[in-house]
Amino acid sequence: MDNPFLQHVGDIFAGLKGRKLTIAAVIWGILLLVALACVFGLIKLPGGKAPATKAPATPTATLPAPQPTAAQEGFITLPTPTPQSSTQATPAYPRLPWGDFGYGIAANAIIMPDYTLNQIAYQLGFTWVKQQVRWDHFSPGPGQMDWSGYDVMVEFASERNLKVMLSVVGAPEWSLTYRDANPQAAPPDDVTLYINFLGEMVDRYKGKIHAIEVWNEQNLDREWDTAAGVNAASYVEMLRLSYQAIKSRDPNIIVISGALSPTGASATDPANPNRVIYMDDFVYFQQMINAGFLNYADCVGAHHNGINMPPDVAWDEGYNDPTAKFRGPFDNPDHSWSFKSTLWGYHDMIQKAGFNKPLCVTEFGWATSEGFGATPVGFEFADDNTLEEQTQWTVQAFQLMREWGFVHLAFLWNLDYSYKGPGPTDPNAPYGILDMQGAARPAYNALGEMPKIP
Repeated sequence: MDNPFLQHVGDIFAGLKGRKLTIAAVIWGILLLVALACVFGLIKLPGGKAPATKAPATPTATLPAPQPTAAQEGFITLPTPTPQSSTQATPAYPRLPWGDFGYGIAANAIIMPDYTLNQIAYQLGFTWVKQQVRWDHFSPGPGQMDWSGYDVMVEFASERNLKVMLSVVGAPEWSLTYRDANPQAAPPDDVTLYINFLGEMVDRYKGKIHAIEVWNEQNLDREWDTAAGVNAASYVEMLRLSYQAIKSRDPNIIVISGALSPTGASATDPANPNRVIYMDDFVYFQQMINAGFLNYADCVGAHHNGINMPPDVAWDEGYNDPTAKFRGPFDNPDHSWSFKSTLWGYHDMIQKAGFNKPLCVTEFGWATSEGFGATPVGFEFADDNTLEEQTQWTVQAFQLMREWGFVHLAFLWNLDYSYKGPGPTDPNAPYGILDMQGAARPAYNALGEMPKIP
């Protein structure tokens, strides 16, 4: 018997041996009253703990209901990172002209939204969550949309004071006519269908969503699979109409231009030399500038997945990892391999165009296959990165982006596409900071402990 109070009760009853039962009953009644008084905090036993007091009812002070245990739902309860010391020294970065720096992460929060958003708000201590909205997956016909998963996710995020960024992609089949031998994501034939969809979404969640990314990696035909191929001017027209539709409904929403894929090269369709199937991101970015996109975005979307280089190394600094099996960045140096060079390259082009627009890095991170037992095809660089490097480089990237001063929002890719996806060969899996069972990888706790400088 581990409880000293119950042990004490047992000792008393042992001492009553041979006495009258009525005496025992009276003593038992007294002890029962004392026990109840202790339970309800009316009496404090010597050496015991003081009754718990309720913390203020603010999201940063208390967790909501306990998370499901492994026995209940098969998910591992994650440790809460050690709170930051109030005396911990933090850099005195200047205030950003466009508002607080936003610490965010991408998650599939329509699956287990309560559990997932608790992790983001209370364990990681982030202020933003990115959720991709797949129009094509949830719209079976014109005027039809299953909003149920997004409704719950947005509401739960609002309850936790999390700001929501929705990245809206993928036109449904009913809105498309062009399909080639390898059908992929594409904008609708009639772009106003997308604009109307954005308007419906803003009206539905007014006041509860804070940023919208208009499309994603449109310099690839994987995301812009049209008969004409990828085309910056066509995208900018979509962005212009989207910006007007969003701002007319809620001017407080941050409109983010679709982030490009850092390709570093261009190519045309072998069957149609006039059809571009992917374009160098710097070339495409300049074409967007020429088409006037900076007039229709509050923030410029950017992506970089880090490959197998640290975040503070430029492509032309001669960095080399002799142990790396994936040799692209070292044998064929180009800006597109470098996190630092890519973000600074976009920033410089914006400045040269005469604008002072911030970047919103809607996707960044370092993949590692350590502990997963498999690697996605085409992502062999994940074999070069250790869990320790994923941790170190991710924290460093957040710190650098805040220090550079031209990044407004930064969203790590990703929290949970590992265990919520099809398996370790899914290209999204090795970027996750949770493992295939949903338990914390080292980067998870390091990010929870990282100082968040607004």
